[in-house]
Amino acid sequence: MQVRKFAISDATLERSPGQDGDIFVGNVIDQRDGAPITIGYGRYAPNQILDETIAVDDVMVVLEGTLSVSSNAGTVTAGPGEIVHMPKGTQVTIRSHEQGAVTAYVTYPHWQEARG
Repeated sequence: MQVRKFAISDATLERSPGQDGDIFVGNVIDQRDGAPITIGYGRYAPNQILDETIAVDDVMVVLEGTLSVSSNAGTVTAGPGEIVHMPKGTQVTIRSHEQGAVTAYVTYPHWQEARG
C-alpha cells in the first residue's frame, strides 16, 4: 500500500445505512484496499439525529460545524479540530446542530463488515 492523501471530494457520499435522515458517509479506504481500518468522511445536514450501537471502535474528527454525542456516560460536544472516540458496543445518539457538520472518521475493524 502506498502513501496517499484524501479530500472530501474523493469520497462518494451515500446515505448512512439504516438511517432516514440527511446523514451521509463515504469511505476512501476500506477492506477493498486491503487496509485493516476504514477511513472516510461524513456529512450531517442541520439538526439531524443518528441513534446507533457502535459496532466497531470509531474515531470521528469534526472538520466543520458541531456535533453532540450522547451515551449513558453523558454528552460531549465537539467542534472543528476536536476528536470523539466511540468504543465498540456503546449506544450513542449523535446530533448535528443548526449549521450541520462535516467529519472524518477512522474505524477498526471495518464498519461495513461489522454491520453485515
